[in-house]
Amino acid sequence: MLFELNRATRHEILAEARQIARLALPMMIAQIAQVATGFVDTVMAGRVGTDDLAAVSLGASVFITVYVTLMGVVAALNPILSHHLGSGQTREFSRDASQGLWFGLLLGTLGALLMLLLEAPLRHVLDLPPQVIDKVMLFITGAAIGMPAAMAHRALHAYASSLGHPKPIMVVSLLALALNIPLNYILIHGLFGLPKMGGAGCGWATGIVFWFNCLALLAYVSWHKAFRGNRVLASLAVPDWRRFAAFLKLGTPIGLSFFVEVSLFSFIALLIAELGTVVVATHQSVLNFSSLIYMLPQSVATALSVRVGHHAGAGDYKAARFISGVGLAMGLAMAGAAMILVLLLREPIMRMYSEDPRVIAMGTTLLLFAAVYQLTDAAQTIASGALRGYKLTAIPMAIHITSFWIAGLGLGILLGLTDWIVPRMGIYGFWTALVISLTLAGLLLTYYLARASRQRLRRDQGILL
Repeated sequence: MLFELNRATRHEILAEARQIARLALPMMIAQIAQVATGFVDTVMAGRVGTDDLAAVSLGASVFITVYVTLMGVVAALNPILSHHLGSGQTREFSRDASQGLWFGLLLGTLGALLMLLLEAPLRHVLDLPPQVIDKVMLFITGAAIGMPAAMAHRALHAYASSLGHPKPIMVVSLLALALNIPLNYILIHGLFGLPKMGGAGCGWATGIVFWFNCLALLAYVSWHKAFRGNRVLASLAVPDWRRFAAFLKLGTPIGLSFFVEVSLFSFIALLIAELGTVVVATHQSVLNFSSLIYMLPQSVATALSVRVGHHAGAGDYKAARFISGVGLAMGLAMAGAAMILVLLLREPIMRMYSEDPRVIAMGTTLLLFAAVYQLTDAAQTIASGALRGYKLTAIPMAIHITSFWIAGLGLGILLGLTDWIVPRMGIYGFWTALVISLTLAGLLLTYYLARASRQRLRRDQGILL
């Protein structure tokens, strides 16, 4: 059995599962709360109209692509800080934690500028009614304003989770979700003398909420006694560009891995725009719900990057390999349960998003595809998280590019928009390719994790490879 779980006692497996859950559960709630803001945006925009739902779909596709890519780069702080703690380098930990805050702000500012620069070319690419395009651009502008705060928040996220204190992340994220709902309503409908933005108001609400998220978490970790020995602002110095280079060296492959995965979904949203607003709205609705479920394995992956990073930093590769196996088993069990729930509740799920019978009919079919890929998506996500704990990011990036861009996007275009392989399948061709690409990524990344963790364990034990 992979990772030698069959050699461990039931007590050892359960004890480690509790350790992972103690770290993963608050982060899962926090991440669900963050993704739920997108769920709220989609539902509230859908109640205004199909055009508004399509505008939020396309605007969110651009925003999420930039956000998740940069979040991947900042995610390099998780294994870096965890390795410092595992090896007892507390001074290095404090220095990199404070530099990570500067790094996040700088990266987020560049991301905001990129989003604003993308607006002009998107106007020429999107083949949609002018009123929909205007709402897409207004959504992007509002979301871009919050990008610097979003990346600074991810740096604080890495700092708090590496110290084993994920609860403040959870608390602040839940408060941000609660704030997002009234802000959406006010900006959508133009209350209190504000302009009536329709679905585009969700983008501006997102930008405001990101600043709340960042400042509230910074205030918490600067004040609470749990962080007294490692205040992030206590070691704050001028930006250190050499440290930024080190962050980028590890984080760029992670960011590219995140980009190729999220861009697969985002590019599909742009490619299917020609199929009409009903198809775009349905795709976004199903993708949004799938993103909520994705937070289950993603939270385990984040916990593993910390847990594996601690033990790899301490040179305990036997424990690091064991933790990887337990985390993978946990994630697959959760994914199996999620798959069953999606299969049983497809129609009620779609009715949360829209009352349009066309959206409901198409969405219940697309949810079948989403249910099928739950297991392999969980496997590739959790394996990637464990590999980040080992500071292994280059080969996972190559696997993601091959799986998502070639098997996913390339095959999706052939199946969905051409007659080269089979008669044109439309949106169903893209989702067929999604299932294939996630299966390929899950198999390859799990194999690479098993192989790499075994190699490090054998080197540690003095066994020649």
